[in-house]
Amino acid sequence: MAEHQEGFVLTTVDSIMSSLRRNVAAKALDLGAPVVNWARKSALWPMTFGLACCAIEMIATGAGRFDIDRFGAGVFRPSPRQSDLIIIAGTVTLKMGPVVRRVYEQMPEPKWAIAMGACASTGGPFDSYSTMQGVDRCIPVDVYIPGCPPRPEALLYGLMRLQDIIMREAPSAYIFESDGSVHRQRTLEGDDELAGALARDSEAIPV
Repeated sequence: MAEHQEGFVLTTVDSIMSSLRRNVAAKALDLGAPVVNWARKSALWPMTFGLACCAIEMIATGAGRFDIDRFGAGVFRPSPRQSDLIIIAGTVTLKMGPVVRRVYEQMPEPKWAIAMGACASTGGPFDSYSTMQGVDRCIPVDVYIPGCPPRPEALLYGLMRLQDIIMREAPSAYIFESDGSVHRQRTLEGDDELAGALARDSEAIPV
């Protein structure tokens, strides 16, 4: 009976805390969304993670000529637990896919991913049995950068587009539930209109 009462109390307290997170903390956090998002976009910490030739262009982006530090993203961290941005720069093989996934899962929320180059985005010229046809098959990607390889200016442009995405996010999307899962809402302003337009276009095309 004592164990049943203890379990009931713990469940009640947990549900109350979860409700406070969603209804009070989330709304209070969203009130300061511009400041929170500005701080996040101005202090991105990419991971030291390069797979192929695109990594050379990523390294060049950190040099003085291009100076990725002006975007607050020049601190490349050696550990995924200290990073919030992973740049997949290079070809991802099927054998490397689980490793990329494991590294991504070790990064704390909020976290973002950039697919740099044709190989990371679509497999590039390697339509083979050993190459993954796009890293988005194992991790969610926020920004795709075309090119083979893309120049450092392209990476800086992709970084600016990621900053635009961050500024439109709701900080409360990263509120943790009692089971530890993160409810991340990636819907942006105008997505409903875009989805409706795509639906109308698909209905207009004869099969």
